[in-house]
Amino acid sequence: MSLADKFNLFNEFNILRIICAVFFIPHIVGKITVPATLEFFVKAGFKPPATWMYIAGAIETVLYIGFIAFIHLLVAAAATYKVTKSWIWVIGGIEYCVFWAICCLVVAMHAYHAGI
Repeated sequence: MSLADKFNLFNEFNILRIICAVFFIPHIVGKITVPATLEFFVKAGFKPPATWMYIAGAIETVLYIGFIAFIHLLVAAAATYKVTKSWIWVIGGIEYCVFWAICCLVVAMHAYHAGI
């Protein structure tokens, strides 16, 4: 598959694959620029919180493998649930993380079956 084929936006799977990756960019930036991010890691019980925050940012920087992204997002959903006890995304719940995790799993499953 050529590079042009991998980024052909008329292929619906490419759109899913690309958006699963691109949506990590605000998460990486937020870990560096938003002070409330560290507070979340404290509330979620990660010890030491700053170290885990930077580890999460580093993982998000290299998440090109869909299955690892799936696992990472499930951990994020579990931590978010521990803090918010909520499903609804607009009030800080885990709905978005779970949706995104499933999308990353679909990308991983497709790559596995395609032999990529």
